[in-house]
Amino acid sequence: MAAVTQKSVLSSVPTQLLIGGEWRGSANGATFPVEDPATGSVLVEVANGTISDGGAALDAAVAAQADWAATAPRERGEILRRAFEVLTARADEFAMLMTLEMGKPLAEARGEVAYGAEFFRWFSEEAVRIHGRYAVNPAGGSRLLTMQKPVGPTFMITPWNFPLAMGTRKIGPAIAAGCTMVVKPAHETPLSMLALAALLEEAGLPAGVLNVVTTADTAAVSEPIIRDPRLRKLTFTGSTAVGRLLVEQSAEQLLRVSMELGGNAPFLVFEDADLDAAVDGAMLAKMRNIGEACTSANRFLVHQSVAGEFAKALAARMGGLMVGKGTKKGVEVGPLITAKAREGVDELVQDAVSRGARVLTGGEKVAGRGHFYAPTVLADVPSDARVLAEEIFGPVAPITTFTDEAEAIRLANSTEYGLVAYAYTRDHARVLRVSEALEFGMVGINTGIVSNAAAPFGGVKHSGFGREGGFEGIHEYLETTYVSLNP
Repeated sequence: MAAVTQKSVLSSVPTQLLIGGEWRGSANGATFPVEDPATGSVLVEVANGTISDGGAALDAAVAAQADWAATAPRERGEILRRAFEVLTARADEFAMLMTLEMGKPLAEARGEVAYGAEFFRWFSEEAVRIHGRYAVNPAGGSRLLTMQKPVGPTFMITPWNFPLAMGTRKIGPAIAAGCTMVVKPAHETPLSMLALAALLEEAGLPAGVLNVVTTADTAAVSEPIIRDPRLRKLTFTGSTAVGRLLVEQSAEQLLRVSMELGGNAPFLVFEDADLDAAVDGAMLAKMRNIGEACTSANRFLVHQSVAGEFAKALAARMGGLMVGKGTKKGVEVGPLITAKAREGVDELVQDAVSRGARVLTGGEKVAGRGHFYAPTVLADVPSDARVLAEEIFGPVAPITTFTDEAEAIRLANSTEYGLVAYAYTRDHARVLRVSEALEFGMVGINTGIVSNAAAPFGGVKHSGFGREGGFEGIHEYLETTYVSLNP
């Protein structure tokens, strides 16, 4: 097998729009650059889709919807299964591509490929398990029949931080349910989605079922699609601010909407926790994806009796991480996605320090090319620091303390967000109390990772609504029809 290199993956990835089974340039021939965040250099130029390109993509999805909905569930499932197998076989290629455009280390990129592929495998099995029900009217006489039908053409907007897995998590259930799609990947990281679309073609996905429009002008291209009466569903992963705007736009056509938005995850360490395990979990929850994840631990709430020991151990681990370009051997922390993102992280750190927080390690931008930020641990972070209220999206761990369980719960819930919370304790009764009291869509107990294709992923409050993955995931793409039968 030939070695996977930057040159080999970039030379094979599509750079055009996929509309109705045809790879083509944008309507006006324009392109935009995709940059390597580790160096600032341009990797490739891709087609810069226009409003008319977005309309053409929706035309193709609408045209393909009836035939795709009528396709046998087993056939839809087999396409997903083949896609899973091909994606798994090409994990190194996709990992290299993802590292180049997004920055995460290769080892972590391979992990995302494995995670993303699981959604294809999971929903290949769910495609043949779409059920209705039959019942006798309790009053007698008639019969009650329900059936599940595909929602219809779906518009998907995916983020830059998990450019493959956030695509498979949406595309997998849509294919299984019988929905056609228009996908608009993030302009920072469009290459993984383009390569994935080509793979699905190879797996046998019919023309028009999946259409991909890359563009640097997301708002202009997306709004007409969302407001088109032929669209039936919108799914978005990204910031809460953008999500609010999209929900407003979706109201015009009363679309089915799934929103996976921002987070401010608390990481609770109780006095009875296994501290070694808690530090291990903290590293996973904080440093996965360089901290650029909605599930990233954003606030470390530690019982005052163990806070010093925990902070010291975490700082030693964070300070020992190797920072650099993700394709280099041994690198554990890559660059942040843009210079603006790095400035935002640094602002939060400096604000905390100015209010009295202590820097135990890091606390600064890394000099040189690329958007690197040193892994950082802050202790004694005051309650009014912005870093405790805002989503960090970077390798920064702010630590504050609590005195008892009630205060821990109060502090954890004191946020507008409600995506995920983590807690470490060896008290089984506390596990139940805390899990029930935390106002979050997901809770990780004695673990730093909650994401799993077989589990429902999603949040409450300003973290959005709807679930992706698990048995629940496919129902986001299905509508219920009730039939009253009078025999």
